[in-house]
Amino acid sequence: MKKLTLKEIAEHIGGTFNVDAEFTEVCIDSRLCKPGCLYIAIKGENFDGHDFTASAFANGASAAIVHHAVDADGPMLMVEDTHKALMMLAHWYRTTFDIPVVGLTGSVGKTTTKEMTWFVLNEKFNALKTEGNLNNNIGLPRTLLRMDENTQAAVIEMGMSNRGEISELSLIAEPTVAIISNIGVSHMENLGSRENILKAKLEILDGLRENCPILLNGDDPYLAGAVIENHPVIYYGIDDKTCDFRAINIEQCDESTEFDIVYEGKTQHTVIPTIGRHNVYNALAAFGTGLQLGVTPEEAVRGLAKYTPSGMRQRMKIVNGIKFIEDCYNASPDSQRAALKMLSEMKADRKIAVLGDMLELGTISEESHRNAGLLAAKTKVDVFMTYGERSLASAEKARECGVREVYGFTDKKALADKLFETLKPGDAVLFKASRGMALEDVINDLYGRMK
Repeated sequence: MKKLTLKEIAEHIGGTFNVDAEFTEVCIDSRLCKPGCLYIAIKGENFDGHDFTASAFANGASAAIVHHAVDADGPMLMVEDTHKALMMLAHWYRTTFDIPVVGLTGSVGKTTTKEMTWFVLNEKFNALKTEGNLNNNIGLPRTLLRMDENTQAAVIEMGMSNRGEISELSLIAEPTVAIISNIGVSHMENLGSRENILKAKLEILDGLRENCPILLNGDDPYLAGAVIENHPVIYYGIDDKTCDFRAINIEQCDESTEFDIVYEGKTQHTVIPTIGRHNVYNALAAFGTGLQLGVTPEEAVRGLAKYTPSGMRQRMKIVNGIKFIEDCYNASPDSQRAALKMLSEMKADRKIAVLGDMLELGTISEESHRNAGLLAAKTKVDVFMTYGERSLASAEKARECGVREVYGFTDKKALADKLFETLKPGDAVLFKASRGMALEDVINDLYGRMK
C-alpha cells in the first residue's frame, strides 16, 4: 500500500481525527497489527472490532478508524460506519491507480478463472490478485488496498449471495475489463431462478468503466442471450462457432489438457496443467482477457502453462497407482456435472465417483441430488459412493439407473473403510462436495492408510 495519512483519507471518506498519523497497511484483525498498520474496527455479527482497538495499538498499530468511542489511546479517525469507511477508502484508493483492473464473477469457476487470468497477466505486468476467497465487501476492499507503487494490474474476484452485492463490489473496484464465467444454480436458495442469478451477475456492469469490454461464456444460454449496452462484448466458448475465442482439438491427458485457441483468423496451441473441459472455458476467458490488455498470445499461453490448482480445487494426485481428483472446495449441479464429465474422459481401469451433499440449493435440492445419480449412470462410473443425508437420493437414483456398485454413507469412517477396501492401482477416484461437508477428511484418512 502507498503511504497515506489520516488527514489525507479524511478528506476523501469524511470523519474527524484527533491527531494525524502515517500508515502503509490496513488491518481488521488486531492480532495481526504491527507498526505502520491502520486498524479498522469492523463490527460483525458475533464480535465488535472496537473492543480490540487497545490491543491493536499495543501490537503496534499506527492509527485506527472507529465509529464510536473506545477505551484506547492513539491516532484515530471517527466515522459514521467503519465498514462503509473501509469500502469508501478502497474505492478512493483504487481511483488513484491508472492500471488495468479485471473484475470477474460467475456461478462456477470464478477462482480458477481468477488464478489463470493472474498467471496470464503476470507475464506482462506485476499483477495483484484476490487471495483465497476474499471476494466480498470486506475482502475485496482489503485486496484493493494491497496495491502499491509496483502494482501494474489487478485481478479482482467478486462473489455474492444476493442481489445488489456484485453492484456494490463493482462500484468499489471500477474494473476496466469484466468477465462472467457462467450462470448456474448456486445461490438458488436466495435468488429463486437462473434469470435472477443472471441479473445479479450482470450487476458487474454497474462499475465497469465506460466503453470497457466484458467477456462472456458464449456457450452459456443465459449469457449468450444477455443484452449488454455501452460495452464491447467478447464471447469465448467451445461449441458456438461464432465465439471470438474458441477452443478446438481438445485432448485430455493424465494431468493436463491440450487444445487450440482459434481467434481473429489465427490458431494458438495451448496446454493447461489441469484436467476437464470446464477448465478450457476458464483458460479461454484468461487468454481473451490477456489479449485485450496487450498480452501477446505467446505470453498468454506461457502464463496458462504455469497455472496450478489452488486449495482443494481439482487437484490431481497419484498415490499407489490410484489417481485421486480432489475437488472438495465447493459443489453445485453445474460443477458436479463438469466433474463427472471430466472423470468419464480420464484414462483409468475403473472410474469411481464420491459425491457429497450440495448445499444452498433450496427448493431444487432433492431434484438436483437425484440428477447427480442420473449423471453418474450417464457418465458410466463403475463405482458410485455418496456422503451426506441429501446425497442418499443420488445413490438411490444411481441404483435405479443401473449403476452396478452404489453405496450411500452418512458416516465418514464407514465411507473411508469402503473406499480403502475398494480402491486398486489403475483406478481414478473423484471427490466432489460442498465445502461444508469437509470431504477432504476422507481423502486424508485414505492417504494416511496408504503410506
